[in-house]
Amino acid sequence: MKSILALSATLATATAFVAPQAGSTAPALKAAKDDLVAIAEKANPIVKFWDPLGCTSMDFYGWDEEKTIGFLRQSEIKHGRVAMFAFVGYIVQSNFHFPWAQTLAGDMHPSIDLSPEAQWDAVPANAKWQIFFVISMLEMWDECGGGAAMPHYTNGRQPGKYPPFDAFRDDVHFVFDLYDPFGFNKKMSDETKERRLVAEINNGRLAMLGIFGFLCADTIPGSVPALSGIAIPYEGNPMIPFEGQFSYF
Repeated sequence: MKSILALSATLATATAFVAPQAGSTAPALKAAKDDLVAIAEKANPIVKFWDPLGCTSMDFYGWDEEKTIGFLRQSEIKHGRVAMFAFVGYIVQSNFHFPWAQTLAGDMHPSIDLSPEAQWDAVPANAKWQIFFVISMLEMWDECGGGAAMPHYTNGRQPGKYPPFDAFRDDVHFVFDLYDPFGFNKKMSDETKERRLVAEINNGRLAMLGIFGFLCADTIPGSVPALSGIAIPYEGNPMIPFEGQFSYF
C-alpha cells in the first residue's frame, strides 16, 4: 500500500519556470483565484471556498500568489490521486493474496493474515527501492513538463494535468501515456471535463480521510469505532516505509 506513496523522473527544463511577463500578473492572479473559488463552490456547495489559514494569499518559496495557487491545486489533486490508489490498495491487500511469486527467488507475497502495513514491511528492501525509483521518475517527468512539452503547473499548466510521454517515445521507446492512452476522451466536452474534475477532487478528499482512517484504526486501537471490528493491530510506524531495513540515522 505504501508503495503507492512516492513519485519522480528526468529532464528538468528552465523554460518551465520562466516568470510571467510584467503587467499580466494581476489579471492572471484574479483569474486563478476566481477559478479556485468556482471549483470550491461546485465541489461543496455548503462549505464553498474555505481557506482559514489564508494559504492562497501567501507567497510560497518566494513565488507570487498565482504560482502558489497553482502549487496548492496541483498538490491537492496529486495527494487525492495517491490516496485513492492507497485506499483501493489497502482493501485489495486485506482480501486478496496474489498467487504469483514476489521475488526472483520464488518468495510468495505476504499473507493477508497480516495487515497491509505489515505486508509492506515484509516486502524486501530491493523491491521497495525499485518501486520508489519508478515513482520518482514519473514525478520528475511531471515536474519538467514532459521534457518541456507543457509549462510547469505553477506557470500556467492546468493543475493535475500529467504531461504526455511524446519526448520519451521519440527519443527512447514506446510507452503509453498515463491519462487516456487510447485517446477515447479527446472529444470530451468542456462541461464533462469540469464535472469529472470536481468528482475527482471530492473522491480524492474522501480517499485521504479513508486511508488515514484505516491507518489510525490499525495503529491506535479504538480511534475509529466504525473499523474496530475489522482493524488488524499494527505496532510499527506506517510513516517509516523502510522501518528496520534502512535509515539515515
